[in-house]
Amino acid sequence: MAANETEPQKLTGQRLVAIVAVALMAFVGVLVETSMNVTFPTLMRTMHVSLSTVQWVTTGYLLTVALLMITSAFLKQRFTNRQLFVTGAGLFILGALICALAPNFPILLVGRLIQAGCAGIAIPLMVNVVVESVPRAKLGFYMGMTGLILMIAPASGPTFGGIMVSLADWRMIFWSTIPVEALVLIFGVRAIQQYTPTQAVKFDWRQFALLAVAFVAVMLGFNSLTTAGWLSWQFLGGLVLGILALLGYVRVAKTSDRPLLKLEIFRNPIFTYSFFAYVILQFCNIGINFALPNYVQIVVGASSLAGGLMLLPGSLITAILQPWFGHLLDEHGAKLPILLGSSLFLVAALGFTVLGQHLSVVIVAVLYIVYSIGRSMAFSNTMTNGLKEVTIEQRADANAIYNTGQQFAGSLGTTILAALMSSVKGGGLSYAHATALGSQLAFGLILVLSIVNFGFYAIVFRYQKKD
Repeated sequence: MAANETEPQKLTGQRLVAIVAVALMAFVGVLVETSMNVTFPTLMRTMHVSLSTVQWVTTGYLLTVALLMITSAFLKQRFTNRQLFVTGAGLFILGALICALAPNFPILLVGRLIQAGCAGIAIPLMVNVVVESVPRAKLGFYMGMTGLILMIAPASGPTFGGIMVSLADWRMIFWSTIPVEALVLIFGVRAIQQYTPTQAVKFDWRQFALLAVAFVAVMLGFNSLTTAGWLSWQFLGGLVLGILALLGYVRVAKTSDRPLLKLEIFRNPIFTYSFFAYVILQFCNIGINFALPNYVQIVVGASSLAGGLMLLPGSLITAILQPWFGHLLDEHGAKLPILLGSSLFLVAALGFTVLGQHLSVVIVAVLYIVYSIGRSMAFSNTMTNGLKEVTIEQRADANAIYNTGQQFAGSLGTTILAALMSSVKGGGLSYAHATALGSQLAFGLILVLSIVNFGFYAIVFRYQKKD
């Protein structure tokens, strides 16, 4: 179909099918991000790896998605929507097959990294297809639904993983999603249309390489904490290399007419401190979705099914309330939902920390409901409030920065909380007791970060003259 740059006047049936297909691909891609969290104790026993190693099936996935997010603007210019759709589905199916048949951990990890290409492509593609297909009068509703997918899918991952493990084993996570992705591919490939012309733009590999080195170096540095410590050359070297690579990117981007991430947006203090608060919320969210299922299995002795299902009530309640969270911002401004949500988040983090060695499945489920409601209320409205404060011309770049920061923060949250949970050793402690003590440290970090966010919000609302 010829490119059509005019704004859509109505949502045709074909365009609706395309939106549903891309949304389903994005949902499945994000769902499996965290679905493996409940399988970590089993993988540690059967593949003879530590917690700090096995968490890479989630950390590596999120890190790969973050790196692909950086290239989203280039991919949109260079390739058609259909090409990206087929590539994303193909990467998911190939990666899932490798994971399902993996005889050892390294091959499993390779499959996960390939599979992550689906989410890295599908999430920006979903937003682009919605923006290009939906009339302006209906854009708010459909964009709200894309946000709902991105918040509910990772929270539902442990529940899905727990159910699959209870039915068979962890490989069922991949066998069950392959036919779904194949159907999505068949269902959507003919409906995907192209509305803007592609261009043979060049990709700046220098910028991408510098950002990739920065992300990976920092991640490897934090991952070394469990074995090497805070003053080790592995940790400090990773941080130094990451900082140097990031500074190198800033220098190269200043002289480029096509920077991958336009960092001048950070000159806006409202956007900047909203972004800091946003990535902290994502760090805590993905981190605790990793920590809780492993805590109840290792410390409490619960099954993987219980470890996944205990997060389901909080996820469902949050999904139902999500439109109301946006309504609060529309009716009362950003301050009310952001500070109310942050307060609930703080209360739940305090509960996890105080009861860190004596949590049960029921207590975790109750606290997670409060945690999930508070975090989601603050999370979506923090991004909305930050985007409102940049110009129309900057919003695409600001959105790319939010998406990249969200994925990287999630991978960092998994890495650091895994390091803390594994940090207590010796003293004649059982593995369960040591994990309980380490988990209490992890919950304490989340509590500290929830307090730090109030400081960021205080700065945001001081600069924001009109709410």
